[in-house]
Amino acid sequence: MANIVVIEDTPANLDLMCYLLDAFGHTVLTATDGDEGLELVRRTVPELVICDVHLPKVDGYEVARSLKSDPEFSNIPILAVTALAMVGDREKGLQAGFDGYLYKPIEPESFVSEVERFLHVKHHGTSPLPQTVNEPYVASTVRIKLGKILVVDDSAVNLELFRDLLEPMGYEISLTNNAAEAYSRACDSPPDLILSDIHMPVEDGFAFFRRIKLNACLSAIPFIFISSTMHGDKARKIAQKRGASRFLVRPIEPQVFLDEIAAVLAEKHR
Repeated sequence: MANIVVIEDTPANLDLMCYLLDAFGHTVLTATDGDEGLELVRRTVPELVICDVHLPKVDGYEVARSLKSDPEFSNIPILAVTALAMVGDREKGLQAGFDGYLYKPIEPESFVSEVERFLHVKHHGTSPLPQTVNEPYVASTVRIKLGKILVVDDSAVNLELFRDLLEPMGYEISLTNNAAEAYSRACDSPPDLILSDIHMPVEDGFAFFRRIKLNACLSAIPFIFISSTMHGDKARKIAQKRGASRFLVRPIEPQVFLDEIAAVLAEKHR
């Protein structure tokens, strides 16, 4: 068994990782930002560190660089946990000092075995008895991360970017390139969130938004506009005045985009 520090700022991910590691007998210590994580590692000197890449205060890259540059901690394996698979991210992480990568959404069936590849065999955990792992708990923890997002954009490239960014986080994505089809899908199976471009042929994003708000069954669904062509406070104020949850402008950093999605869904649940 090992002492493992997990640095993760998303509660659902943190809870799931701790639950799984604990079930195999590992001792888990947690931190929710980079500063706190560094202090915890230096104080406890664990056998392994699992660290989210995108963290408040100090990001995961800096956590890895700081630990690997210190002879006292440089031999501790550090695993990056990330949902982002942008070109060059893996190389950047390895250069910073990460020894390996784990990808979100976390797979409960394989997570511990993937982690233990970076531990000496004497620190491997004990496989729990079947009744020890509470499967309903694991399932409910995974579902915390999920949400159904309807995306409408007339650009095929943008649609694929949305899929590549959101699906690894565990969201269920429904993609369409026109407002009429998006409205039909929303009526058939109301999503948790609608993400819409503004400039589209036949029916633009604002007209689509009006139709959603006029439908009593759909009006409470959070709605995010994202646009490459409409900038400035005027467009944002129009969207917010009409009841939109957010007005985002491309280009947008992937983590900023994911944070906005998570924040809107959290507001809905509250």
